[in-house]
Amino acid sequence: MALRVGVVGGGQLARMMVPAAVELGLDIRVLAEGPGMSAAIAATAEGDHRDVDVVRAFARDVDVLTFDHEHVPQDVLRTLVEDGVVVRPGPAPLGVAQDKIVMRRRLTELGLPVPDWAAVHDQTELRAFLDAHGGRAVVKTPRGGYDGKGVRVVTDASDADDWFTAAAETGAGQALLAEELVPFTRELAQSVARRPSGEIVAWPLVETVQRDGVCAEVIAPAPRSAGRLADEAEAIAVRIARELDVTGVLAVELFQTDDERILVNELAMRPHNTGHWTIDGSTTSQFEQHLRAVLDLPLGATGTHAPVAVMVNVLGGPADGDLAARYPGALQAFPEAKYHFYGKAPRPGRKVGHVTVVGEDVDDVVFRARAAAAHFDD
Repeated sequence: MALRVGVVGGGQLARMMVPAAVELGLDIRVLAEGPGMSAAIAATAEGDHRDVDVVRAFARDVDVLTFDHEHVPQDVLRTLVEDGVVVRPGPAPLGVAQDKIVMRRRLTELGLPVPDWAAVHDQTELRAFLDAHGGRAVVKTPRGGYDGKGVRVVTDASDADDWFTAAAETGAGQALLAEELVPFTRELAQSVARRPSGEIVAWPLVETVQRDGVCAEVIAPAPRSAGRLADEAEAIAVRIARELDVTGVLAVELFQTDDERILVNELAMRPHNTGHWTIDGSTTSQFEQHLRAVLDLPLGATGTHAPVAVMVNVLGGPADGDLAARYPGALQAFPEAKYHFYGKAPRPGRKVGHVTVVGEDVDDVVFRARAAAAHFDD
């Protein structure tokens, strides 16, 4: 009988696990939030991932349970473990990924490089942080933010009043995460994968380009990153994976500062947008690797097919018509590009797909990847 993997969440990450599962001969099952989700092709159940009974029923017939996102509540995760379900990554590491204040505290305890930060509960504490950091700071909601949501730059303690009020009204506690506004020159990301028996592999360090808080492009490997920088980034990600007992893919988003330091920005304990290039650019994609890891199977090689791989997100899509109407022009103009779409309707700012091009020269590959993706924008 095939090994059975259950994925909680029906988004594009679950969707992109499906081809890897088919190739490995796995039985992949998806708990989707509702009809019409990206991973509908593999959805075997629909329901709320916050409902313990829904998730328990879904998990009853799988060999391992993993995730398309990190939002399953801790009480649900603990109940599953008590039921004997193999949950990977488990409640403890996911708890770090779910709360940015917990994440910052844990990374600080480990002595890893992070921006200066504080948990602030009100205007007075935020004002003190601003006064100590040149009058500017980044404020984040500890839970639920992604793609630039739940993040804002503030210059006055009153700039976060609505968030303090909302936190108090929902009973979620008033603490927000305040961080120094890091003087960075570029953003990087390091992905690794770890299996329960301890084996860890790493892909090359990549450079990411963000637009309006959303990842727009990824260049692999990151230009000008050989030597110390790449070694340090890999060492940081490997240590986090080990110390936090992460199982599966771990993506570590990093800042490179103007004085050549690197600081940990965010963690994701699942396949991540910064690793989509691995589908076409690496010996083992992050999606296959995640499945191998959560099943405790030997991990695949992480070498690259070409000196450069560039992934460009298709954000929003065409204002008129559907994506399929753009296929003929794009595929004819750039037959070497690989196109991945997520079954989502176009909408401003929405990640509806991505394009990957591999080649020899970074400037040429960046140009072709951008041009191929531009066929799907207006």
